[in-house]
Amino acid sequence: MLRADTVVIGAGIVGLAVARQLALQGLEVLVLEGNERFGEGVSSRNSEVIHAGIYYPEDSSKARLCVRGRQLLYEYCQQRRIDHRKTGKWIVARGAEQQEKLVTIARQAERNGVLLESVGHVALRAKLPEVSANEALYSPETGIVDSHGVMLALLGDLEDCGGQLVCHAPVEGAATIGGQHRLRVGGQAPCELVARQVVNAAGLTSVALASDWDGMPQSLVPQQWLARGVYFSYAGRHPFRSLIYPVPEPGGLGVHLTLDLGGQARFGPDVEWIEQIDFSVDPGRVRSFAESVRQWWPELDETRLQPAYAGIRPKLVGPDGGFSDFRIDGEADHGIAGLVHLFGIESPGLTSALAIAEEVAKKLGG
Repeated sequence: MLRADTVVIGAGIVGLAVARQLALQGLEVLVLEGNERFGEGVSSRNSEVIHAGIYYPEDSSKARLCVRGRQLLYEYCQQRRIDHRKTGKWIVARGAEQQEKLVTIARQAERNGVLLESVGHVALRAKLPEVSANEALYSPETGIVDSHGVMLALLGDLEDCGGQLVCHAPVEGAATIGGQHRLRVGGQAPCELVARQVVNAAGLTSVALASDWDGMPQSLVPQQWLARGVYFSYAGRHPFRSLIYPVPEPGGLGVHLTLDLGGQARFGPDVEWIEQIDFSVDPGRVRSFAESVRQWWPELDETRLQPAYAGIRPKLVGPDGGFSDFRIDGEADHGIAGLVHLFGIESPGLTSALAIAEEVAKKLGG
């Protein structure tokens, strides 16, 4: 039987941020990852957008941690010279109903401490002549980032503090007995590991792990739904230098245009509710993508859309549900000392990662 002080389960961007934070506080930290490398789950399958914190209810963890996380992430990227850019983001509306939604979005953003610029039809035509819209909001604080670069830097910080990442080490079972957390680790070197503190940052499988955790009150484990979103890249040149979003739709922010750091455009994600983890991309979805995008960019050339990749959002409400918040459940929530479960860490998880790490440290008494 092996022993460790503090174990973080999952080496996505949130798990690495948490591990780094705890290591910086002087803890001995071990990160267990089931895949071959870090960041191979949802952390490598998103739009790499640094969100401003616009849409979330002002009393929610998502609003608070997104705003705080954005500030921390920009600072971290500057300090560590990680590629990023404040591209800005346009939220465009067509028709009276969507324009009314812009008013609601602007008010919510203001309550969250995020200032947006309202742009009327004439000014919008001058700034975005290719876009068909009556009105827009502009977010100057939205940007894009090299998420792999962020994770690599977080891992470097962790290792500089004496922490360690072990891959090919899936946690296949867990129990809390006598104040100790016992982890059954599979993979290339199966073992039983006893830890004083554990953070479950397993992403898509965090709920399943908590459901099988002996000693965890099962009434406190949420149900999880999976919302797959696919992305299509756009071959060749395009006229955009900022991100373009329609008004949000149920389950996501609508099929929008994002840019990578090389300037290539990609569209997505859409929303498709699925029963099990499946990252496949159906090329046939290109038609619905094109129809959605043409609502605000009529000149889209559908033949230049190519299937790219898919991500999955671990949601705590289903298709008919409303807003669901991050859950960072510590001893005060479930009664087990030295254990934190992270549930429903979807967008804006990348943006919020460093702030989530601060929150986990507080839950553990740091």
